[in-house]
Amino acid sequence: MKIKEFNKHFDKFKGLMFKKNFDYGVRLRCNGIHTFFMFENIDVILTDKENKIIKVYYNLKPNKIILPRKNVYYTYEFPTGYINDLMTGNIFDPK
Repeated sequence: MKIKEFNKHFDKFKGLMFKKNFDYGVRLRCNGIHTFFMFENIDVILTDKENKIIKVYYNLKPNKIILPRKNVYYTYEFPTGYINDLMTGNIFDPK
C-alpha cells in the first residue's frame, strides 16, 4: 500500500477528511489527531521516531479525538482493516 506523507500544515490538518474509498495510507508528523469530517472509519498507528508502535486504534469512527500522547512522533492513518497486513511484531515498517 502506498503511504503518502503530509508535511505541510494544511495537508496535515486536512488528512483524510472528506475522502471516500481511499486505497492509501497517510503519514503525519504529529502526536494526536481528530476524525471530524471523515466519511469512513480508519485504522491509526502512533509510533516513535524509529517507528516503534506506541498505540494502535482499530476501526476509529468519525468525530473522535486522539489526544496528543507523549513520545509519539508519527501518526499513520489507513483504511479500516488494512492495519493487520502491515504489522509485523512490534516494529512498524512503513517502507
